[in-house]
This record gives sequence, structure tokens and C-alpha cells, in this order.
Amino acid sequence: MTEYGETSSHPTTHEVWLPRSATSPGHVTQRLRLIVLFLLVAANTAFAAPCQFESQGEGRVAGIVDARSVRLDDGREIRLSGIVPTATTKQALTSLLAGRDVMLRSADDTPDRYGRQSALVFIGESDTSVQAMLLARGDAVVSAEIVDKDCAAALMASEAAARRQKMGSWADPSAIKNAESPDDILAEIGRFAVIEGKVLSVRQAGATTYLNFGRNWTRGFAVTISKRTLAAFENAGMALKSLENRRIRVRGWVEGTTGPRIDVRLLGQVELLGANEPTGVRP
Repeated sequence: MTEYGETSSHPTTHEVWLPRSATSPGHVTQRLRLIVLFLLVAANTAFAAPCQFESQGEGRVAGIVDARSVRLDDGREIRLSGIVPTATTKQALTSLLAGRDVMLRSADDTPDRYGRQSALVFIGESDTSVQAMLLARGDAVVSAEIVDKDCAAALMASEAAARRQKMGSWADPSAIKNAESPDDILAEIGRFAVIEGKVLSVRQAGATTYLNFGRNWTRGFAVTISKRTLAAFENAGMALKSLENRRIRVRGWVEGTTGPRIDVRLLGQVELLGANEPTGVRP
């Protein structure tokens, strides 16, 4: 999966919004699927504590800057936190937010070095973030950058619902890469990818821990975790050595020259998978 910006030339793969006048069986079926999907998202998040980020102001969306940023009528540029765009994100974002009044929520409102304010974006008085809406339709992927447990869980539940329904980008069988196919992962160098596989060994070299998915440590896919990140896993009760012979899902930016690598810096980048869990479905 690739992050697409304003100049992306990749084609849109599906309609973002169905016209109200659509009455064909295909349109009706698609509309029913969307209704069921959002009910599933609501059910998955109903028992979780609400996201407690504070309000960081409000405004009206004056324009869509790119697939992950919008500009408000007061001049502020807002970067949607918690997601990585796909090929359809910008079109979906335009349909959702153009000219709409929005509320911003985040841990703080400090702009990044480009002057953008990162936040979860809510339309009007809605309790569901725009990010969750995009994820539930398969128009975005969770980035794992939001570390607040409740907020992160809500986003992951939305993405999981889309995977179950094979919505949007998840309709592509290659959306989730197989850790046993390092050449396929190498093709994603410089891109954000979601990869599943069985950890064959856990090794430490200096200040770095390696989760190896292949027996050839040089060419096989591996996850790297620095010593500074290790504490987050330990505090969550996840001993890295215990991941040997376990199936996991990992997400992040693919690096490497001979063998593909993902450098894990956040706990949310790694998910344990059940022994009998089908590919692409989260328990």
C-alpha cells in the first residue's frame, strides 16, 4: 500500500459515494453493505472507552490539500492523524469534508515543522472521526502513530471491519503481503505495507532485536526493534522472545536493500494473530 498525495496519477478503483437516485440492484447491495459495515464498526467500538483527546478548536473546510491534509477557512492546515492514505483517500476525503464544519481533537495543537496541525477530525457533532469513516470503507490504513489506547482501538476496529468485508483497498488479494515472499515485499521499498507471517526466530545484535521471518537472515523479511522501543513492549506484557513461532501482523514503511525490513518504533505496529485466524482478519 502506498501513500498517495495530491499529484498521484493512480486510478480510483471504486466509487466513494453512491448517488441517492441509484436504484439498480448493484447500487442497493452496495448501500446495504455500507450500512452493515458501519453497524459492525459501531458494535466493535461500543464497549471501548471513548477517545479522550481534548478539543483543539473547530472550523470550516475550505479546501483539500492532499490525501491526508485539509485547509480550514481560517488558514490552518490540518493533517489527519492516525492513517496512511491509499489511492482512493483524496477522493473520499473530498466527498466527506469539502465545505463542512469540523471539530478537531488531539493531545495538543502544536504544529509540525511544516506548519500543519495533526488531529482527529469530526464532522459537526458526530462521535465518529473522519479517520474511522475512511478506515471503515477501506479508503485508508491505520498508521499506528496514535498511542492513546482507546483512540487507537477505535481506529483498528474500523480497519478490521473493512478487512472482513473486503472493502476498498482490502478487496485486492495482495493488500496484505506474505512474510514468506520477501521479493514481493522488496517491491514495496519506500512504501507503507501491511505484512503477515510466522516469526521463525528472535535474535539480538547490539541494541537491535530482529524478528526473522525467513531462515536466510540476509534475504528474508525481518522486523527490527531498537532498545529504546523495547520498553513499550515489555510494559504491555509482550516479551519479544515469546513471539517465536507466533503469527503476527506488522505494518510500517518498508526499507532494505538485500532483505526487506520494517523498523518498528510503536507498539501498535505489531498485532498477534490467532493460530487459526484467516489472513487479513483481526480477532
